[in-house]
Formats: sequence, structure tokens, C-alpha cells
Amino acid sequence: MNKVVAITGASSGIGRAAAVALAAEGAAVVVSARRADLLKALVDEITAAGGRALAVTSDVTSEGDMRALVARAVDAFGRLDVMICNAGIGYYGPIDDTPPDVLRRLLDVNVLGTLHAARAALAVFRRQGHGHLIAISSIAGRRGIGGSSLYSATKAAQIGFIEGLRAEFLGSGLAASIVYPVSTKTEFREALTRDYGHVVQGVGPLQPAESVARAIVRCVRRPTAEVYPHRRSKLLAVLAVTLPGWTDRLVRKYTRRVIHN
Repeated sequence: MNKVVAITGASSGIGRAAAVALAAEGAAVVVSARRADLLKALVDEITAAGGRALAVTSDVTSEGDMRALVARAVDAFGRLDVMICNAGIGYYGPIDDTPPDVLRRLLDVNVLGTLHAARAALAVFRRQGHGHLIAISSIAGRRGIGGSSLYSATKAAQIGFIEGLRAEFLGSGLAASIVYPVSTKTEFREALTRDYGHVVQGVGPLQPAESVARAIVRCVRRPTAEVYPHRRSKLLAVLAVTLPGWTDRLVRKYTRRVIHN
């Protein structure tokens, strides 16, 4: 795979797994996150296995950081073929109990972070005449889940953005894709405990980050409009449109419970 791929939120979870999987397939990966030590460990792992990787410490909420990320990728590898907008954070709880600073942080990281990374990449994609933008959303963006309405809203915003770009890109050399993971075995819940003192409990399908990464690799190889790494979750998206009231009752049992430490 002769691709140059930039990945935000690559220090852990899906982003890290995607970087390892893409590098193993021959892609040059430019990994971005705020935690420089974890990025260094990731790059060391990839290069030790014979892969190509570059770490760029950055924050997706900074438009300047995202422009710098893209510039570093082009300087190092001559071009940028794929931007994976993966950085994201979560929060569980009723919207009326959500502190204003948390609300703003989710919007900044999940929505503006995606837009900043996309805008920076698109400047290069349009100049090149080719490029592929991939946003890592969530099945909760396609069908909101009780107790996570704010998180679902930010993930739905990513979906609308990518759908609009797909229509805009028709007939060009540009592509846009959206990935819908279900709950994934990452440090996502640990981060909720660390940042907000929340211990989250609930039922529902759970998938390893590596399975999401494999789906991302397939999408990079062959751009696809929508990717459901957990294939059965696509049924939920269909039911949400065809039987919305019934689906409300279905997803109620997947509502997360939050225990405050």
C-alpha cells in the first residue's frame, strides 16, 4: 500500500491500532496526538517492524496545529493521500447536568477537531487532485443512545459533514468516508473516570480496536461511503429510519449508567 496517511488521536485506541495496521500494509503513517511519549513509543514500534512513521505532537482543537500536521506530512513524504479524523472524547450524562465546559470541550474536540483536520488536508488534496478523508464517528451518531445525547450529537455532526462532502466530491479525485464503530475496547471509559470521575456501566456489543483498524485498512484500499466494523450494527441504522419509535424502546436497554466516584 503506497499511501501517506495522517491520523489524529493516534496515541491510543482505534487511532493507534489503525496506524500499526496501515504501516504493516506498507503505508507511511503520520501520527498525531497531544501525548508525545505515547507517539514516540508508537513510532518506535512501527519502525522496529520495518514500517515508516512520523510523530507530530498536536491538538486537534488548534487550526494551526492541524495545518502544521499536514505540512509535516508533505515535507516528510512528498504528499498526503489520506486524513483519518479519529481524535474524539466522550461524556455520559443528561444534557441538563452536563457542565458548560464539558459541553464546549466535546464540541471542540469531536466537531471542530474534525473540521480543522479536514480543512487542512483538503487544501493539499485539492492541489494534488486526489485525497481521501475518513472520519471515525460512532454508531451512536447514526442512532442516539440514552444518556449520551451530547456525544451522539457531536458524532452525528461528523456524519452530516462527510455526507455533504461526498456529494461535493462527485466526479473529482477526492473521496470521503465515515466509520461507525460500536463500543470499542480502548481507554475511552478509563478517560471518563480520569477526567470526570465517572464509572460507566452498560450492556451492548463490544469490539477490539484491531477489528476497527482492519475495517479502516479496507476503506483506505478501496474508499467506501460508510463502514460498519461491527456488521450487525448496520441494522440499527436501518431500524432508526424505518421504525424510529420502536427503535427508541430497543436502544433504551443500552443506556449507559454512570456511577460518580
